[in-house]
Amino acid sequence: GVNASTRTYVAYCFAEIAGYSKFGSYTGNGSTDGPFIYLGFRPKFVMIKSASNAYDWLMYDTTRNPYNLTTQVLYADLALAEGTGTIYDVLDILSNGFKIKGTNNAINGSGYNQFYMASAENPFNNANAR
Repeated sequence: GVNASTRTYVAYCFAEIAGYSKFGSYTGNGSTDGPFIYLGFRPKFVMIKSASNAYDWLMYDTTRNPYNLTTQVLYADLALAEGTGTIYDVLDILSNGFKIKGTNNAINGSGYNQFYMASAENPFNNANAR
C-alpha cells in the first residue's frame, strides 16, 4: 500500500522537456512493422512498460547499441543480466524517434497499451543530427 504509518516511500517524478525528454503511450499492433513513435529528437535512452499486462520494464540505449536496431536490453525491475538475441531486436532508434520492429508482446503486443519514456542523445531543442 501507500501512506502507511512508519513506512518510507520514494517517488520518482519526471517532467517532459522539449528536445530533451518525452513521455507517452502507443498501442502495439503485433507486427514486425510496428508503430513509429515520434519524439522530435534521436533518443539516447528509451524505457517501455506494457500497461496492458505484467511484462517487465525494458530499457534500450545507444551507448551499448550505437546503430539503429537495438540488440541488447536491460530490465529496470529485475536483477537479471543484460538480455540479447533476436527476441530483443525490436527497437529501431531513429533521428526523430523510434520504431518497433518486432512482435515481442512486452513492447508490441497486438492491441496492448504501452507506456514509454525517452531521453535525447543530443539534448538541445530541435537537435536530431548525429
